[in-house]
Amino acid sequence: MTQAIPKLVTFEEFVNWLPENTGVRYELHNGSIVEMAQPLGDHEEVKGFLGIEIPFEIKRLGLSYIVPNQVIVRPLEKDSGYFPDVLVLNQKNLANEPLWKKESTVSLGASIPLVIEVVSTNWRDDYHLKFADYEEMGIAEYWIIDYAALGGRNFIGNPKQPTILVCNLVDGEYQISKFRDDTPIVSQTFPELHLTPNQIFQAGLISS
Repeated sequence: MTQAIPKLVTFEEFVNWLPENTGVRYELHNGSIVEMAQPLGDHEEVKGFLGIEIPFEIKRLGLSYIVPNQVIVRPLEKDSGYFPDVLVLNQKNLANEPLWKKESTVSLGASIPLVIEVVSTNWRDDYHLKFADYEEMGIAEYWIIDYAALGGRNFIGNPKQPTILVCNLVDGEYQISKFRDDTPIVSQTFPELHLTPNQIFQAGLISS
């Protein structure tokens, strides 16, 4: 579960407050500092798997993209700041980001070809809050990876089943495609990325 710290703050106050090397993750949600739950092992294995596959594809294609470790995504003019599980940045647009050099913060959709959230117990953040903010920012592609089928039934079916939602921006609104089992994922950012939900969900089984 996430836990909010009672006191509304600005984005600038949040950045100045952020503790270093504590092992605890925080985000800012509409002025509220939120302590994020410690991710489970399966969550981190999914994240780690994508942290290998996506940079490999970037290198293979020779793209000017990077996958950083700790970057804040700030919706424009909002007191919010997120640390996505996987973030792909377009290096060519970072010169246009006023907070990039000093605060490792991006706010422009043109800087973010792809953002990925791996769903935890705070699933409403990924399906509602971040969905709306990423859409409003103009981020072209957003993946919601619900490997444990935690989301609402209107998102992942009834009965619930592990699902990956790929949200592509069309005329300013996200169009959602759902992928399950061994159906190849279709990505507009990486059209030659040959991955299925099962490959991602079972990332932790590769070494066993």
